[in-house]
Amino acid sequence: MLEEMNDNLSPKNNETDGNLATDVQADNQATPNPETNDAAPSAENDEAAESLKKQKALSEIEASNAEEHEDETLKGRHEIPMRDYETLSMEVLVEELQKLVTNEKVMSIRDHVEEIKKAFLSKYNHFIEEKREEFLADNPNTTEEFEYHLPLKNKFDQFYTLYRDNKNVHFKNLQNSLKANLENRLAIVEELKELINPNENIKDTFKHFNELRERWKNAGPIPKDKYNHVWNNYHFHVENFYDYLHLDREARDLDFKHNLEQKQKIISRVEELLQEVDVNKAFRELQDLHRIWKEEVGPVSKEYRDEIWNQFSDLTKKMHDKREVLFEKMRGTEQENLEKKNAIIAQIEELATIKVNAHSQWLVQIEKVEALREAFFSTGKVPADVNEATWAAFKTAVRNFNAFKNAFYKDIKKEQNENLNKKNALVAKATELKDSEDFAATTPIMKQIQEDWKKIGHVPRKYSDKVWAEFKDACNHYFDRLKEQKNEHLAEEMEAFDKKKAYLESIKEFQLIGDHKTDLDAIKQHIENWKSIGKVPFTRRHIEGKFNKILDALFDKLSLSKKDSDMMRFANKLENLSESHDNRKLENEKIFIIRKIEEVQNEIFQLENNIQFFANTKNSKKENSIVTEVRKNIAIHKESLDTWKEKLKQLRNLGQEE
Repeated sequence: MLEEMNDNLSPKNNETDGNLATDVQADNQATPNPETNDAAPSAENDEAAESLKKQKALSEIEASNAEEHEDETLKGRHEIPMRDYETLSMEVLVEELQKLVTNEKVMSIRDHVEEIKKAFLSKYNHFIEEKREEFLADNPNTTEEFEYHLPLKNKFDQFYTLYRDNKNVHFKNLQNSLKANLENRLAIVEELKELINPNENIKDTFKHFNELRERWKNAGPIPKDKYNHVWNNYHFHVENFYDYLHLDREARDLDFKHNLEQKQKIISRVEELLQEVDVNKAFRELQDLHRIWKEEVGPVSKEYRDEIWNQFSDLTKKMHDKREVLFEKMRGTEQENLEKKNAIIAQIEELATIKVNAHSQWLVQIEKVEALREAFFSTGKVPADVNEATWAAFKTAVRNFNAFKNAFYKDIKKEQNENLNKKNALVAKATELKDSEDFAATTPIMKQIQEDWKKIGHVPRKYSDKVWAEFKDACNHYFDRLKEQKNEHLAEEMEAFDKKKAYLESIKEFQLIGDHKTDLDAIKQHIENWKSIGKVPFTRRHIEGKFNKILDALFDKLSLSKKDSDMMRFANKLENLSESHDNRKLENEKIFIIRKIEEVQNEIFQLENNIQFFANTKNSKKENSIVTEVRKNIAIHKESLDTWKEKLKQLRNLGQEE
């Protein structure tokens, strides 16, 4: 590099770019243009305006680079996408705050945190205002102070306090560091001034110069308001030192050429960036290129100085203009958002004039306003100059709607108090029954109490939690006891199942001896033994079917009449249905038997009509085989009819007993 060469030729003053025209005796005050020492812009208006626009673009980049140089943690902030926080709910805002504060560098998130704070407090204050209005509407004559505790606010405060504490610690450490670094850099500049001493050995001087350059490179960040001034002073004295060294013209030209190539590469990259779709990303890279141009790439020869700088600054202005177009588009979006929000406000204002006379209708209106509130919050930013007015109009519209709604609910206080009396009566009844031991009788009553509770409307809010807690405690107490009792019965039923399972195995070995009465008594005894074991769990009732199959096989082997066998089977089935306490199954059995009776009666009627037909024929006195068969069928059906009627009688008697 040029700075490392030690050839001594005549100096070439004012042939470098990248430095300010400075007055050494005036401590080299910085001017906006780092590339040229030209005077003010042309007197012509167009050129002056163009120059001002160009300077604006350059100044924005200079300011941003100075800020990031002051605090290097800011360089990473561009990687954190800025969300439209106004559109997020309070819950999501707190989640975003927590994520940023716990995972990111404190100065990289400052803009994000302030936007989150603004959005959260707007929504929170609006929420509290609504709660206050509801409290005053419910308690118009109260002297009690309004209080409302939102746990989410505490969580927000916790993370915002953590951010603020981290920021304070960061600034305290940073300020101390910046002050020390500034003093160090100013001292280096002063040492550079002293290097121009013809009485010292040039090699020692150059060695000292390189040491100063290394110290400068490692000196660390300084305050942003000192950035340009200190950097320009440094570069001025570096170039002054080059001139003093009388460096080799050829070597200097080589270095100028190298620097020109580097700056041309930067210009080529900026031209590519102008085609980049992501304008913000391109602008951020342009900032880095400006920093490299100023801090890392050395000067070029005087003949190219103005040309190369003008190319770079012109491209910078084009990028700035492209960014302004993007901002203009964003401003257009903000205007669209304003129109949307104004339309939402108008809809809320209209709802505040529509009178409805039922709680259910008000619920619909409230739901509409809630949807509009969500739409308002989810709509993005509006122009800054109307933001406060838009927010105030929204709050007024919601407040007017709430006042309109509250006026209605004042009129239904009487109904709510009546509902409270009804619910208190149910609480008293549930409390009275909660320790009942008659579960069979009490359970339907408790279930009905719960159904009645559901049918009763709202009660005053200040009593709602208390009366519900009392009712829930009484019901839970009873049904917990019922569950314990069922668990005890279930254990007993499982024991009965195990016994019946064992009994089923033993009865498989039972054999009839051939004596009708003895065998019948033995079967009946088995039935009694089976019943005496007790009920089994509902999920294990298949064992009853297995027992009935064994009985059917035994009855088939007995010389019983079909009716007697059928009635014994039915009696056993009826016993099982009765023990299950399943009224639905008993009713279904009753319906089935009645239908069977009707079917058999219709069949007998049809057969008797057939007999009448044969009686009217010429051969009626002489019954043939067909008539005989029909009479047999009639007799069979009548016997079946008697059996079904007997079953129906037993079933009805069972209902009377219950």
